[in-house]
Amino acid sequence: MRSPYGLQLTDSCQDCRLKLEGFFCNLSAKAVQALEAVKFTTAYPEGATLFVEGQPSRGVFMLCKGRVKMSMNSSDGKALIVKIASPGDVLGLNGAVSGRPYELTVETLEPCQVNFIRREDFLRFLGEHGEASIRVAQQLSGSYHLACEQIRALGLSQSAPEKLARFLLNWSGNGQQTQQGIRVSLALTH
Repeated sequence: MRSPYGLQLTDSCQDCRLKLEGFFCNLSAKAVQALEAVKFTTAYPEGATLFVEGQPSRGVFMLCKGRVKMSMNSSDGKALIVKIASPGDVLGLNGAVSGRPYELTVETLEPCQVNFIRREDFLRFLGEHGEASIRVAQQLSGSYHLACEQIRALGLSQSAPEKLARFLLNWSGNGQQTQQGIRVSLALTH
């Protein structure tokens, strides 16, 4: 199905050609069928806000296509980009599992396809499918590890050049190898 934002939407996870090594892409056929029954597929334009820091958790957002910026704000209005999420990531997971408000603001950087699952449906799905619960634990553990790395990089670095060098090294790990070196695409405005 074609969306107004130029994306070719895939309504069915069973028919999806992307099949990433992402969060729910490789579940058993029974679990995928149960997931199909509770998810809502939507296309979002560039610049759309999926949820805002402090907002009560309504559920999880599974990013299928596109990229989103995950950020948090200080009390004086400064924003810190925590992560650029890509297809396969599940957004709002901590809030959905814990029942706490979302801890981040998530905004699309380009047109995106997102599957939404209401919190109550998601928790019931996890209770019925142990393999999905294991994936949730793995993603939450990975988020914890990333938070520790970010604290180490920001809080324990001695200088601004060291922080910049660490940032560039981390981004170059996801870059594309060319004859001139590694090409990194930064979609950040500042």
